[in-house]
Amino acid sequence: MSGATTRNTGADFVYAELKRQIISLELKPGERVYEPAMASALQVSRTPLREAIRRLISESLLEQQRTGGVLVPALDEAAISELYEVRAAMESLMARNACLKATLADINALEGILERNAAMVGFADEAMKQGMSLHGKIAGIAGNSWARRFHDQISNQMERYRHFTNSTQERRDQALAQHRTLVAAVAAGDPDRAARIAFDHVMGARDAAVRAMSGTTA
Repeated sequence: MSGATTRNTGADFVYAELKRQIISLELKPGERVYEPAMASALQVSRTPLREAIRRLISESLLEQQRTGGVLVPALDEAAISELYEVRAAMESLMARNACLKATLADINALEGILERNAAMVGFADEAMKQGMSLHGKIAGIAGNSWARRFHDQISNQMERYRHFTNSTQERRDQALAQHRTLVAAVAAGDPDRAARIAFDHVMGARDAAVRAMSGTTA
């Protein structure tokens, strides 16, 4: 294996691990990333760590300070509102397009995800995974590569906020009901209804996240 390949592999590992820690809030908002300590904890040299940090800064998952320090960005209610508004527009567009392209096999796949979502609705992490799987399937059916690309970029930023959106059983039950009506609209080939349900569903997640964050802050 060449030196360049080894460095790239190391940087990819560090990037994935740091991103996981940021998204899971294991690295706390506002926490400073100290290179020597982080390199030691991950058992890597400073070179792949710096490459991973630069990549995460470019994705706004880390923040470069004027002093040269690197911080985990603070959780921001204004930012979450903006992110969810853009995501709502993307989800609405993809739901509309999915109505025009969905096959019987696609509908069966969506209904299968719904069944798993219902079975896992009592478990926050699993319910979230099934919800993300449903939205990902709708995006795949829609087939708009630019919308999917922007959606994926936004999703990277939203990962830190997602656990706030389904922290209560009430919200998970509500999300499941909305998923069911969304799939029904796609199956019925009703683009206007599907677009409206998708938009309202994402904005409801935004409101839940803001409420949860406000409670945490308080």
